[in-house]
Amino acid sequence: MANLDVVEPFQFDFPPKPAPLTASEKDAARTRIKKLLQEKNAVLVAHYYTDPEIQALAEETGGCVADSLEMARFGAAHEAKNLIVAGVKFMGETAKILTPQKRVLMPTLEATCSLDLGCPADAFGEFCDAHPDHTVVVYANTSAAVKARADWVVTSSIALDVVEYLDAKGEKILWAPDKHLGGYIAKQTGADMLLWNAACIVHDEFKARALLQLKEQYPDAAVLVHPESPAAIVDMADAVGSTSQLIKASQTLPHQRFIVATDKGIFYKMQQLSPEKSFIEAPTGGNGATCRSCAHCPWMAMNGLAAIEQALSTDGIAHEVHVDSGLAERAMKPLTRMLEFNQGKR
Repeated sequence: MANLDVVEPFQFDFPPKPAPLTASEKDAARTRIKKLLQEKNAVLVAHYYTDPEIQALAEETGGCVADSLEMARFGAAHEAKNLIVAGVKFMGETAKILTPQKRVLMPTLEATCSLDLGCPADAFGEFCDAHPDHTVVVYANTSAAVKARADWVVTSSIALDVVEYLDAKGEKILWAPDKHLGGYIAKQTGADMLLWNAACIVHDEFKARALLQLKEQYPDAAVLVHPESPAAIVDMADAVGSTSQLIKASQTLPHQRFIVATDKGIFYKMQQLSPEKSFIEAPTGGNGATCRSCAHCPWMAMNGLAAIEQALSTDGIAHEVHVDSGLAERAMKPLTRMLEFNQGKR
């Protein structure tokens, strides 16, 4: 059983798009960044939702392209003293919490997330206090302060397993922040879940009627859906899962064509691993409608080459991620619980 809380969705402004670079400017920037990474003893880790040129640069320079948890793991295990996290702020915070001895930089600290913005720590803390009989489970797409208030942190790849585990123990769950992912988990598990009312602006824009029309146009295509999408979109999926799970599905399913309902940044890795297959963006509201994201996170788009070079070529003060030590210590507990649970699952 899932119930939405009474908190109204939070409103926020969208960031301006970075100035585009010419092809020659991009080539020059990549050359300088590669040199700076070596000079600064730094490694670049990039999320699947960043632009393809950023993902390619991370791979070319010995970094990694992954989901938020694997990014942090890679950075913790890598010998580099400096981590450049191309993603959004909660990813940089997680990396810093897990590797406090390293310096964590981001192309811009302004790159945030609608789920993070939609779950302010103070308001969330008050809500938790109002429901002390619930186990607090928060999605990784939250601030360090929200994680510090939680009993568990989960990624989309293990959220179902964790909730099933807690439900089997008879625990009632307070879930935050994504209402669609929470609703999907509640439906799959039957767990007693109280849901915080927030959504990812990218996944929330996918439209069921338009997707049905696209399926009719491409009847041979399999539909891959991230569970942050509305239930009507999830119901049409051939495979539902996290970013890494959807990439695996694109490799293992027998289809040659896929309609993909998640951030289009993931197409880089899908196409790289299955070059003989074709991938189509699931329909959103479109530029002429309500869509402000159009299948690509505007904050992820802030991770441009120019910003990465600036983070490396300056003293980094304006790009460095800091997490209060007390806050980090509290957030580390639910993060460790997640890591240990995932290790046991493996």
